[in-house]
Amino acid sequence: MRAAHNGNAAPKGPGLPSSRIWWLLVIFLGLALVWAGRLVYLQIIKAPEYSEAAAASRTLSIDIPARRGTIYDRNGNVLATSVEATTVYVNPKEITDVSGTASALAETLGGDAEDYTDYLTQDTTFVYVKRQADVEDADALRAKGLTGVYFLDDTKRVYPYGETAGQIVGLVDVDGNGLTGLELYYDDILSGTPGERVFQTGGVDKNGDSIPIPDGTEVDEPAVDGQDIVISIDIDMQKDLEDRLEQGVDEIGGTDGSAVLMDASSGEILAMASTPFLNPSDTSKIDEGADSIKAVTYAFEPGSIFKTVSAMALLESTDITPDVKIDCPAYLEAEDGYTVSDSHKRADAVFTFREIINQSSNVGISLAVRDYLGFGPLYDKILTYGLNETTGVDYPGEAGGYLAPDVESWSTIAKYNLTFGQGVSVTPLQMVRFYGAIANNGVACTPHLLISKPQTGETPTYETKQIIENTDAIPTMISMLETVVTDGTGTGAAIDGYTVAGKTGTAEYADEENGGYVSGSWNLDFTGFLPDASLPLVCFVGVNEVPYERNTTEVFHDIMADAIDRYGIVQD
Repeated sequence: MRAAHNGNAAPKGPGLPSSRIWWLLVIFLGLALVWAGRLVYLQIIKAPEYSEAAAASRTLSIDIPARRGTIYDRNGNVLATSVEATTVYVNPKEITDVSGTASALAETLGGDAEDYTDYLTQDTTFVYVKRQADVEDADALRAKGLTGVYFLDDTKRVYPYGETAGQIVGLVDVDGNGLTGLELYYDDILSGTPGERVFQTGGVDKNGDSIPIPDGTEVDEPAVDGQDIVISIDIDMQKDLEDRLEQGVDEIGGTDGSAVLMDASSGEILAMASTPFLNPSDTSKIDEGADSIKAVTYAFEPGSIFKTVSAMALLESTDITPDVKIDCPAYLEAEDGYTVSDSHKRADAVFTFREIINQSSNVGISLAVRDYLGFGPLYDKILTYGLNETTGVDYPGEAGGYLAPDVESWSTIAKYNLTFGQGVSVTPLQMVRFYGAIANNGVACTPHLLISKPQTGETPTYETKQIIENTDAIPTMISMLETVVTDGTGTGAAIDGYTVAGKTGTAEYADEENGGYVSGSWNLDFTGFLPDASLPLVCFVGVNEVPYERNTTEVFHDIMADAIDRYGIVQD
């Protein structure tokens, strides 16, 4: 009997793959694509990065310091320069005789053998032993032929005049970066651009560290040397000023002192210093405050040298004359319970305006401003004279002083104090700039140190400003300052054969611990100049925290007398 035939059944023969085979094929193709993509990523996209990494693993890069520019004084004397040196380094992995190598290093580079043991036993392939060693010492060490000891050409900074002008010139660190003084202020000019030396390495040691190939250099990019600068300092005048200042601080009995000598007609600073001094050739011990010049960086209450500011404002803006008489009681009562008195006890007196200045009467200048000018106009003149702002000197860290706003809201005693330099703070350099303007027909010059860049021939220019508008009043002001020296508190500043104009100052200073002012101690100063001189020099001398009343006029006298002889100054 024949089976029934189903007419709808599919015929047998070749057909589509099963579902399992299909998925295996998809997975295989996906893996192939991933593998191909990975090859593209590694060989095309990441190839440059891996190439650089491979090269880096075979090289050791060391910066080559640029030769730093030289600093010259105005007469071409070298104040700071870079000389050839050699840096010594070791590969501790190559050193087998630690004791012998340490002894050889100590014998040529100085110190004790144990000082070098740590360098020679570090688990690395590169260790500096001595940066900027003397070339002669390095050559002597090289001659020993020590295994694992290598040498790099280098430079180091030297300061031929040591302590003299050290604060002005400043310091650099071991990498040649400016730290203080002009080394810092003009670092971008002096420093240049470092180069690069890339050493080949000969594989790795058992710890995976690269082993440098001795003297094998792959890349040697030369450094670009820095520029030289010429500054306004006269190193011989600077030496004299420093010696006399240090002697004066000791004689007067203060804690520290400052001095500035500036050409009023140009703003060029010929000498400037503050104690204690800085020796950039020996940084093993730096006294506190030695790394900057306080005449620039320290604001103080100037005391009676500020009376010249008040007197100049009066002469400019009122009809007061030197012969005007003012009743000056022994004490001037303030509304708020305080009193103003002169530095020396006296009875009630009548002073001319000239005598108020040459006898330095606090009471007299307070009354003159109150009755003839007013405290608001005085405040405005102080702003016009630029005593509320920095001078713009090219030296790091200049202080700007302080003058509280809205003088009309001040207490009566604060207004009186302002007239004779208490309750206001300025820097000595600000006062030098102001007195310089009196000597320079009312024009204030920006104090500065840089005068030229020899390689480029550039001579920088500096701002000048007419700060004393009524120049007709200037001769009267100078005349009054001359009588301070001939008949007043500044007789110690007199120089035989020359006319000196200036003003003494005796100022209280703030008690940082207890508030108010320190009792029985003063900051003393004198600022003066030579009127109508062939070289119009203005000089400030200040000594701080003196436990009795004296003055700094003798120090001024000696500095200015030395300048007269040195520069052949004559007066018209």
